[in-house]
Amino acid sequence: MTLTRAELEIDYALDRASIAHFADHGFVKLRNVLSPATIAAYEPEITGKVIELNTQHLPLAERDTYGKAFLQVMNLWQDSELVLEFVSSPRLARIAAQLLGVRSVRLYHDQALYKESGGGVTPWHADQYYWPFATDRCVTAWIPLQATPLAMGPLAFAAGSQSFDHGRDLPISDESERVLQAALAEQEFPEVVEPFELGEVSYHRGWTFHHAAPNETDVPRRVMTIIYVDAEMEIAEPVNSFQQADLATWMPGNQPGDRISSPLNPVLY
Repeated sequence: MTLTRAELEIDYALDRASIAHFADHGFVKLRNVLSPATIAAYEPEITGKVIELNTQHLPLAERDTYGKAFLQVMNLWQDSELVLEFVSSPRLARIAAQLLGVRSVRLYHDQALYKESGGGVTPWHADQYYWPFATDRCVTAWIPLQATPLAMGPLAFAAGSQSFDHGRDLPISDESERVLQAALAEQEFPEVVEPFELGEVSYHRGWTFHHAAPNETDVPRRVMTIIYVDAEMEIAEPVNSFQQADLATWMPGNQPGDRISSPLNPVLY
């Protein structure tokens, strides 16, 4: 076993303060989750698969706001044994379970989010708008594959917004950016945006509102995300077309009322 692969299997020392921060604010940013060597071992394969599988070929100027935000490729683990090794990391999954306060977590899906040089704003939104889950026991790990300064558009969170109901019916869009920017400011949820050092990883709840600024640098902002759910998660009746599509795509064979159990959703911890 290589040293980099071994790191993916070694427990991370998650302290009580970080768990409390996650509970209170709906997100946490953790230092030294992955070493530079581990990131360097997997980044070329992830980036190569993004280039290979990406279906967005319009110039930036011809795309809508969502298209300008990032290149998006999902479930890279199905196309690469090396990416599968990364996404299956017990180290990353155990952090998710500890933060959610559950015994075990499953993979929902992975998602590469590459914000190109000159890529635009990622509008305010909450991920769980898209997911037909019966509870809020779900979390996204946001894993930058390079140091991410403010000019590159790191993720920004509305601290404490995981309990804010307003705007949960909005898909990511110009409207969500406008409506939520005003509503979150009115409710005085602090916007927390910080650069990410290489090896830092953030985790945010499904209902935590977040967005990102444009990438003003001359290199892509390369980010891999992994979405985890409570291994006992039941599927809710979809309430919009996106949730219907997610049920069919990411949980094939499952139905509302089932516990998630499709072959695409293995237990990772």
